[in-house]
Amino acid sequence: MAGAGVGGGYGDANQRIDYVFKVVLIGDSAVGKSQILARFARNEFSLDSKSTIGVEFQTRTLLIDHKTVKAQIWDTAGQERYRAVTSAYYRGAVGAMLVYDITKRQTFDHIPRWLEELRNHADKNIVIILIGNKCDLENQRDVPTEDAKEFAEKEGLFFLETSALEATNVETAFVTVLTEIYNILNKKNLTADESQGNGNSASLSGQKINIVPGPAQEIPAKRNMCCQAS
Repeated sequence: MAGAGVGGGYGDANQRIDYVFKVVLIGDSAVGKSQILARFARNEFSLDSKSTIGVEFQTRTLLIDHKTVKAQIWDTAGQERYRAVTSAYYRGAVGAMLVYDITKRQTFDHIPRWLEELRNHADKNIVIILIGNKCDLENQRDVPTEDAKEFAEKEGLFFLETSALEATNVETAFVTVLTEIYNILNKKNLTADESQGNGNSASLSGQKINIVPGPAQEIPAKRNMCCQAS
């Protein structure tokens, strides 16, 4: 299947919205979830960012395959005391970004727990990408790229390393998830039309997802997985 064309700006103009995709950001506190969101939604980065309290979300509208898609990105505090928000937080989410800090091994070691929580609360067919953030701090790396890549392959996840500070791969990560959601939804709609089914085409429920990078995803080769020294 040909890759979907993707475009879009940072403002939500008064345009017709074809789809709204809810994507959740999860992971330990201080791994950079809010910075990733700010970089994607507003192309901003703040060095004195404060910890997120509770839940917040931002939106950005993109064009995918000539359809207008509004990405509704939810960000939550990673601290344990806020984990009671889970059921409402995950409800309706069709995409998720599991974020860890490449300079803090503990944040990567907690990823299986976050993934288990995600799979317990979210739709079983949710599109998931594993994000190793802060790859601009290569000299402080505590999580080898190979470790994360191996985990992602074992669990059937997309994987990218990003730098919210330098805007490395942040756009690619979101576009990867949103395009995959769109492609799955599109295939489901085609299947429903062919079978004249009466299922809800806006839901991804019941659709088996094979997470494999295709032309639309542009997952970089290992050597390009992170920022390169200039």
